[in-house]
Amino acid sequence: MKPLTGILLKLVAVTLFIVMSALIKAAADTVPPGQAVFFRSFFAIPVILAWLAIRGEMSTGLRVKSRLGHFWRGFVGTTAMGLMFAGLGLLPLPEVTALGYAAPLLVVVFAAMFLDEKVGIFRLGAVALGLVGVLVVLAPRLTTLGGPTVETAQAVGAVLVLLGAVCAALAQIYIRKLVQSEQTSAIVFYFSLTSTLLSLLTLPFGWVIPGGTETVYLVLAGLIGGLAQIFLTSAYRFADASVIAPFDYASMLFAIAIGYFIFDEVPTGQMLIGAALIVLAGIIIIVRERQLGLQRGRAKEVKTPQG
Repeated sequence: MKPLTGILLKLVAVTLFIVMSALIKAAADTVPPGQAVFFRSFFAIPVILAWLAIRGEMSTGLRVKSRLGHFWRGFVGTTAMGLMFAGLGLLPLPEVTALGYAAPLLVVVFAAMFLDEKVGIFRLGAVALGLVGVLVVLAPRLTTLGGPTVETAQAVGAVLVLLGAVCAALAQIYIRKLVQSEQTSAIVFYFSLTSTLLSLLTLPFGWVIPGGTETVYLVLAGLIGGLAQIFLTSAYRFADASVIAPFDYASMLFAIAIGYFIFDEVPTGQMLIGAALIVLAGIIIIVRERQLGLQRGRAKEVKTPQG
């Protein structure tokens, strides 16, 4: 294992994902979310295929055992992406990023519900802390539901992003099931393929012919999204998930910087406080997961005869 390499790759992936989100946001005024999902997914496919070819995994990396599992992972993941993209058109980038952090918290809850994983009071307390942070971020938006049109749109955007986080958490549950029988390369590729096909279902609902600038933004978003997925996948080859997971939250710094300098978005103090609570809760869960993993490892060593 090379933890420093894994951390560097994770930071690159996080940066690329935020840049991708910024590109989607830049085109959101004219391009509907479903069409943005198509560009993001379709133009990621050649990048992923090139990666598989370089690794010599074209023949084995695309084999599947659970076609239905890939479909449901793709369906839920595509829904999450569409909701997030819709939210990007209505909310500041840092706020979308902060609300998106709810997904890892919800994974803990859904794992207990659907995978029968044991979740103790410690992690449940961390989830509760994180959800308080989500409410802190959401509160100003939800109080404007009956206000002016712009404020109502932002409230709707907040709800959409939160629903997207719920779907993203469910997608992670499907991935946890798939990794037991499927290769990571297949999960990555078939998600892009499924989301490309599903996004075409939104074609009758207002697709547009984007201008030259918007087209460049959308194509770049797809290419960068594909690269980000590769860097993210590669990071886990060099370091344990518990080591690199906290660096997900570096995306808030990048989101604040891009939001400020590109979109003239200044985060509010309340949003930053809520985001800090969510990040703290996420880190607590990561640390606890690492402790539990070490305990399980020691238990296996005790049970395994030494010879």
